[in-house]
Amino acid sequence: MKNIKLTNQISLINKKFKKKEFYHYLKTSNLSLVIPKINNKYMVVSQKRVPINKINYEFPSGIVEKKETTLQSAHKELKEETGYRSRSKLRKIITFYTEPGRLTTKITGYYTKDLIKISKPEKGIRIHLFNKSDIFKLIFNQKFNNSSHIAMFLYLIKNLDNQ
Repeated sequence: MKNIKLTNQISLINKKFKKKEFYHYLKTSNLSLVIPKINNKYMVVSQKRVPINKINYEFPSGIVEKKETTLQSAHKELKEETGYRSRSKLRKIITFYTEPGRLTTKITGYYTKDLIKISKPEKGIRIHLFNKSDIFKLIFNQKFNNSSHIAMFLYLIKNLDNQ
């Protein structure tokens, strides 16, 4: 059984596991994410997500392109998706694997509360400002569904609340 390149950024890996068994996983791009905050409210974007056929709420994020650092990607995604840029250096939150059983993807999160508006958001994306409890309601109501974004948010607020 051979490995299959699906796109420039995704390959299906078929690794021999036991005598007549293979373990299948996807070699995928890494991601960056930014949790921006303005006046004690978190900036959240909403957009239609094709795989779930719904509008989903999440933080600005995207693929880390080749020859791009996670920090460069985070700055780019913040600008593209929100029209804002951070006036100060983004603060790294944490890096973790999104689904280590089936994907190689790692996501690196950043935080900023020093923003300036420089352009319009990307077409098809809406910007929202929510407090912490609003985000928890969205999660509870299955409107904020990206588990990596939820984990990054929980990690951030636990550490922010303990400072």
